[in-house]
Amino acid sequence: MKRRLLIAAGCLAALALNPAAAGAKVVWLCKPGQHPDPCTPGLSTTVFSPALQPLRVVHPKPVRKPRVDCFYVYPTVSDQSTIYSNRRVDPEERSIALYEAARYSQVCRVYAPMYRQETLTALDSGVPETPARLSLPLRDITNAFETYLHRYNHGRGFVLIGHSQGAFLLETLIARDVDPRPGVRERMLSAILLGGNVLVRRGENARGTFRHVPACRSAIELGCVIAYSTFDQPPPVDSLFGRTTVTGDQVLCTNPAALLGASTIDPILPSQPFAPGTLIAAGIALLGVTQPMPPTVWSALPAAYSARCAAIDGANVLEVTALDGAQVPKPSPTPEWGLHLLDASIELGDLVAIVRREGQAFAQRTLVP
Repeated sequence: MKRRLLIAAGCLAALALNPAAAGAKVVWLCKPGQHPDPCTPGLSTTVFSPALQPLRVVHPKPVRKPRVDCFYVYPTVSDQSTIYSNRRVDPEERSIALYEAARYSQVCRVYAPMYRQETLTALDSGVPETPARLSLPLRDITNAFETYLHRYNHGRGFVLIGHSQGAFLLETLIARDVDPRPGVRERMLSAILLGGNVLVRRGENARGTFRHVPACRSAIELGCVIAYSTFDQPPPVDSLFGRTTVTGDQVLCTNPAALLGASTIDPILPSQPFAPGTLIAAGIALLGVTQPMPPTVWSALPAAYSARCAAIDGANVLEVTALDGAQVPKPSPTPEWGLHLLDASIELGDLVAIVRREGQAFAQRTLVP
């Protein structure tokens, strides 16, 4: 099980492909108006102290008629026994949508396509990855994104959100289908690409993976990228995130809390366990932390950790530190991965706040003649 988890998250690091969009009908995991939709579970939240003492229940107000969409691509989660998953919505996809994408429904309409990803079973088989094999998931995501643009966008601003395999896919899609298209690029508020080793030129906040999409420097900057990988221990010399062998480049780290002018971060977690019996659920268990399970949809732990981007032994990572009795997660499944399984939730409150501000900035910009 550990070996399968080891390779789950970074499986598409070598994506350098140019397949044509498939043109097939898109199967949506999340889509406005669709029922059921795991990305619209409600917003009721129990706020906890860092030491997990319940403090209060809040009911955040969603943005009324948001002018922003969020297009989410989930990471490697499929436990199907084939090389590629089909596009059947299984419990693991519903859970990952809840954990990583659903909270954004507070500030945007969430679109999340199903795609034929390489499964955990395939990655454990030892069969070498080839460009032909890796092109299939990218083709599905490209088709879904083009479908979204042509049928549902209607000039709206959008945020691209991906984690791990999803981040790698979006990096390729942005470089090929957003970066060189000014008319599309001006509608992209930001790209939130977690655990994907986005590159910038060493000492700069631009170039590298993208030509026209720089690192975000404030919570209201548009057309930029937020990227990081989380560690709460020094990354090993063979860590899988935060390092690159590309001459002249370094891995980008953007601290969302710092964009908001804060030094502490705001984790948000669903108040239900990840799909029981799945490999990702096993990986979460290896973190060794207690997940609150109040009757509300969400649990929030504001200011439970501090965070900073740090260069540590050649790795550029988001370094988090527990505060005021907060739990200290263990790397999962091994130290080389750090807190990869928490990338999306450890600063979820901060990321949602940024998307809200970006939406306001986009609305103001589009009102200007």
